[in-house]
Amino acid sequence: MVPLAFLLGTAAAVFVLFTLGMEKITHAMAGRAFEADMPQIFEFMRQASALASAATIVPAILLVIVGEVARIRSSAYYILGAGAALCALPLMAMAGSLSNDLSPLGTLWTVFATAGFAGGFVYWLLAGRNA
Repeated sequence: MVPLAFLLGTAAAVFVLFTLGMEKITHAMAGRAFEADMPQIFEFMRQASALASAATIVPAILLVIVGEVARIRSSAYYILGAGAALCALPLMAMAGSLSNDLSPLGTLWTVFATAGFAGGFVYWLLAGRNA
């Protein structure tokens, strides 16, 4: 049940991340003309692929392994842990960047934390309650 619950939790997190992220992007771009050239589009795609890479799933897998081995049944562990694991993704994506300004990450952290909370809740609902 654990692998299936993990996949469904991941799917829920991706769904929330995509829908809430698109809503935030649409809200931010309202009333603005879209002017992007090819280098900007390629840079956006590079950053999106860095966030979607397989290495970003490692914190969630570690969270599940620790929770299952330690037989943690608390919903708070899975919900808050998954939110924290996903909040780390924007920081990991910016690791190679020279900028130390974290102010634009506020909205990203909100979106990623909400997606993590949803994924953690789905996992707990399906498998974490019976750890």
